Amino acid sequence: MLQPKTRWMVKPSDEQKIQNLIAGLQIPKIVATLLVQRGMDQIDSARSFLQIENEDFHDPFLLLDMDKAVHRIKQAIENEEMILVYGDYDADGVTSTSVILSTLQRLGANVEFYIPNRFTEGYGPNEEAFRFAVEQGTSLIITVDNGISSIHEAAVMRELGVDLIVTDHHEPGPELPDAFAIIHPNHPNGDYPFRELAGVGVAFKLAHALLGKAPLDLLDLVAIGTIADLVPLQGENRLLVKKGLKVLRQTTRTGIHALCKIAGSAVAELDEEGVGFVLGPRINAVGRLSDADPAVELMMTADPEEAEALAIEIDAMNKERQAIVSSITEEAIAKVESTFSPNENRVLVLVKEGWNPGVVGIVASRLVDRYYRPVIILCSDPITGKTKGSARSIAGFNMFEELSECRDILPHFGGHPMAAGMTLLTEDVDELRNRLNEQALKMSPEDFIPVTNVDTVTMLEDVDLDAIIQVQMLAPFGMKNPKPKVVIEEASIASIRKIGANQNHLKITLEQNQFTLDGIGFHLGEIADHLSPIARVDVLGELSVNEWNNTRKPQLFIKDIKVKHWQLFDVRGIRQPKRWLASLPPQKEFIAFHTSTMEYFEQETAPDRILFIENAEQAKKHSIENKNIVLLDLPNDVEALTSLLSKEQPNRIYAHFYQQDPQFFTTIPTREHFGWYYGFLLKRSEFDLRKNGDALANHKGWTRETINFMSKVFFELEFVRIKDGVIIMNESVQKRDLSHSPAYQAKQKLSEMEQDLLYSSFQQLKTWFDQHAKWSKRLEEEKVWI
Repeated sequence: MLQPKTRWMVKPSDEQKIQNLIAGLQIPKIVATLLVQRGMDQIDSARSFLQIENEDFHDPFLLLDMDKAVHRIKQAIENEEMILVYGDYDADGVTSTSVILSTLQRLGANVEFYIPNRFTEGYGPNEEAFRFAVEQGTSLIITVDNGISSIHEAAVMRELGVDLIVTDHHEPGPELPDAFAIIHPNHPNGDYPFRELAGVGVAFKLAHALLGKAPLDLLDLVAIGTIADLVPLQGENRLLVKKGLKVLRQTTRTGIHALCKIAGSAVAELDEEGVGFVLGPRINAVGRLSDADPAVELMMTADPEEAEALAIEIDAMNKERQAIVSSITEEAIAKVESTFSPNENRVLVLVKEGWNPGVVGIVASRLVDRYYRPVIILCSDPITGKTKGSARSIAGFNMFEELSECRDILPHFGGHPMAAGMTLLTEDVDELRNRLNEQALKMSPEDFIPVTNVDTVTMLEDVDLDAIIQVQMLAPFGMKNPKPKVVIEEASIASIRKIGANQNHLKITLEQNQFTLDGIGFHLGEIADHLSPIARVDVLGELSVNEWNNTRKPQLFIKDIKVKHWQLFDVRGIRQPKRWLASLPPQKEFIAFHTSTMEYFEQETAPDRILFIENAEQAKKHSIENKNIVLLDLPNDVEALTSLLSKEQPNRIYAHFYQQDPQFFTTIPTREHFGWYYGFLLKRSEFDLRKNGDALANHKGWTRETINFMSKVFFELEFVRIKDGVIIMNESVQKRDLSHSPAYQAKQKLSEMEQDLLYSSFQQLKTWFDQHAKWSKRLEEEKVWI
């Protein structure tokens, strides 16, 4: 067996609704199935989803306070007031700032932007920055992608007589800031038709309202910020990204071209993955390590030389960010393993002085992937006595709501159900950890087992280019519209190998009913050691088109693999233990039938204990249920092995069968051998085996063991007597067959066992286990694969 990394949950399908969409929209079944599973199960909603580009943007004035905000901004422009756009340091904040800045510049505004430093100021508005802006003559401040939780800062602005317009999309708290206007798609008093816009989406709505029409040329920025902020790609977000990617692929924005060039990507080929893995991380990296101003300047510049210099600087920051993330992740894992075991901590809260607060959100995400627990990574400052950091969560634990219950020790926090940022006193970290773990007790054990939602189970014969291309009708993919995941069941392995410089990726070819499919599994190279050549595998992945040398063919990006039946691994004949012991899983049980084998392997297998089984009775009592067992050698009697396999099914059997003196390679005497030797003894009446046995063996080309064995058989059949090593023929001999000798019987059985188990082919060995293991017969009778 091979257990999958996650629980695979196949989404249910309503066949009637699927057929309705097929008939009503004339779409392929796979597309109709995916639409129904995503909740677009009515013709109107499905058509709107597929043909989103034909939809109009919602009227921006449906947002509460939009009319007030537009009036006040235009008034400020007319009066030549100083306007400050107060942004955030992530990709959403950078693009939001750029959208509003571009819009106000077009309108002739006297405008500047300000993004707080993550390290010295933290997230969101701060009083010192606001007061400084006022001292510089600012009379109107517009926040983008932040501000909804800035109760104190809004009160300060009110006191100073400076108007504050908040545009944000983060979760509103129980109290809202006393601002001149709050533009928020999820405003508790609002009724905007779509409530899940990113910060840049809200900024775009304000730009739309200010300009009197949607500024389509700014949609490249909107697409970047929306994708990078991981908001649901449904509704108006889908419209913004769908149109935005088209604009992005044709953008004349100098900074984007420069950044793509340094990253080795083509602007004309950018899609949601290119934004998510190329542009987004680099834009985010700036604010994670330093001031985010260069990222805004890159988005705004028209100077090719400046754009190139900024792109080089930003790409270097991204490389530095990657190294810092790796280092902190290693330290955080060490803390978990040594102090905060996931078995005892439902929520992992880790803190250390010196960790870079700009990257702890990424580190938290990596630990969620590793342990599947809600994770908070915090950085403490001994000078201020404060700690700040980021949280990432799992389904079933609404991070924003759970942190809200700890408001008394969280003076500053904000976020979403799956992610949050916060600042608190260092002395309250332990209290926060204790409270969150207490709150997490309401979660069920299953909540801590990661789930992968599977869209459909398919056969290889149904995987073709047309089907994959049709699925692209649902793009762009993202949150709440993920790339479809398929499962291919009971496929054979036509070929498998590890690839990559570190051999950490997996290349596999699946085969089923004469159809084949190539698959690639990034960072899954280790799985190759845990798949038997004849295993039938269930593979979960995402279908794609592989283009190489002008050839297009289907390909599967593998995410997970499982094997439902027991597996056999053949490690016979590998004389150096280190060559095969390293490939064994961490949990295994070594079994030996000879003490000499235990002595041989004890140093190699330490600290794993070797179980010694002496006979069939001991074997019958030992449980191998769901274990990975390593058979180091063969017993003297095959019954000891069949008794071990009498009731329970292991996950895997690793067959090594080490033997110091393999009996199959010694001479197995034929009846002619016995006949000649008997005649030889009959002529002499007596034969000194100790003195002359070696000479006889050399004369006949036999081994001495062969002579000894035939002598023992004759003794057991009462053909001879043996005294002090001298063989004496009996005068009266009753004719008896060789098979009546216990020694002959034992040697025949041992020889047969070695032939069946030690010198058979892999398939013959697998067949032997299937035939002799009682659990295998039981499974066949029940037609159940565990």
